[in-house]
Amino acid sequence: MKQTNLVKKMKKAVFPGSFDPLTLGHTDIIDRAIPLFDEIIIAIGTNSSKKYMFSLKERTDFIKKTYANEPRVKVDTYQGLTIDYCNKVGSDFILRGLRNPADFEFEKAIAQTNRKMSRIETVFLLTSADTSYISSSIVRDILGNKGDVSLLVPKAVVER
Repeated sequence: MKQTNLVKKMKKAVFPGSFDPLTLGHTDIIDRAIPLFDEIIIAIGTNSSKKYMFSLKERTDFIKKTYANEPRVKVDTYQGLTIDYCNKVGSDFILRGLRNPADFEFEKAIAQTNRKMSRIETVFLLTSADTSYISSSIVRDILGNKGDVSLLVPKAVVER
């Protein structure tokens, strides 16, 4: 009888975004994805032509503090195409959250393009009803007007 080595491949997902800042909408998706994957890399995309409210270090720290007790969640930064980053880290999955039909149409086109260009599958999770209205741009607008965002972001962001 021939012996075969069955090696289980690690299910690794990349959750890309700018996370400027991390919101409860993001954490909702991450928390619900943790049981689905062996590892989730929250990949902060950097774009030198984009103006961010929070520095890359601050955004990284928000995520690290929020997930300090979850060993399956890692944080990294990257530039360029998400599929190139996925190939670099050995991920077969991109994780994305959907808030509404407009998100779906936009994300579907990107997912189909990524799939055409690579072997990488995109996994979509619908945001929970209680976080579906939250976006980083709304949080930045509230912060820019010195408003309270404590109901929209994790404790690590509030403490900043």
